[in-house]
Amino acid sequence: MATTEVETMATKPSRTPIQAKSAVMEAVEDIVFGSFAGIAGKYIEYPFDTVKVRLQSQPDNLPPRYTGPLDCFRQSLKADGFLGLYRGISAPLFGAAAETSSLFFFERIGREVVYASGYYSRDRVLPLSALWFTGAFAGAFTSFVLTPIELVKCKIQVPTSTGADGKPKAPSITSVIRDVYKHEGVKGFWHGQMGTFLREAGGCAAWFGSKETTTKMFYLLNDRSAKSQLEKDALATEALPLWQQAVAGASAGMSYNFLFFPADTVKSRMQTSPVGGSTQNRTFWQEGKALWNQHGLRGFYRGCGITVFRSAPSSAFIFIIYDGLKRYLSL
Repeated sequence: MATTEVETMATKPSRTPIQAKSAVMEAVEDIVFGSFAGIAGKYIEYPFDTVKVRLQSQPDNLPPRYTGPLDCFRQSLKADGFLGLYRGISAPLFGAAAETSSLFFFERIGREVVYASGYYSRDRVLPLSALWFTGAFAGAFTSFVLTPIELVKCKIQVPTSTGADGKPKAPSITSVIRDVYKHEGVKGFWHGQMGTFLREAGGCAAWFGSKETTTKMFYLLNDRSAKSQLEKDALATEALPLWQQAVAGASAGMSYNFLFFPADTVKSRMQTSPVGGSTQNRTFWQEGKALWNQHGLRGFYRGCGITVFRSAPSSAFIFIIYDGLKRYLSL
């Protein structure tokens, strides 16, 4: 950002530091408000996430069970009913709270790292390029929190055993945790870490970066459409209209999910492999190579459309709730 630019809300990213608060209270707000926002977003997106994981984890050596997202929805509803699409949501709800709160918490730490580097002064607003970096920083650290939670979620969403009636039998959270620890130890809970790391580091750079970029664009457009200086001053201190906040949040979610979807596909395949079998777990690169040999580039984007579709409203709600709580319900 040019140093001669006037610093109004029209030129500032949406999340600016509140100097009157201590660092501890800022961290508490990030954790509490991020948790609420993450849980709300997870309820919106979870049925679509179940379909995505089932599409991603279809075996290589068998014909595809589902022809596409709609067929997967149809078969899932027929076999398990609507509530079956929410199978295993307990762990993801905890995971959503942990993920979203961690993202906002580590993003704030990332800002502190940037300030401590000496490249930018605290009395200046960080440019968008720095905010893309802080998003990547947040995603990289959050991936280590998220991998065990997603491993449990994926194994519940794609059961490998059947009941007496021939229908898939979903394992419980405790049984999944017990089996993983029994056969693979603590290290087994981070199976698929490389995929989560790539998805979160790159995806969260896009998540925060796209949201802040779109937000700045709307502030600039609103500022230019103002008819008087008084109106411009008012716009500079107010939050964006809800629909503009929603568009900014939706652009973040769609960017996050599309750009690094292949890493998520490989991760899901790794985390839905049977535990304790005779076959040794594949590494991230081995799993990716096997998928390429079997299905080519298209295989890496199986379930991408529905994932990008569901991410728009989910991410919009997350940012609206988080920013609203930060603005109107300060702790």
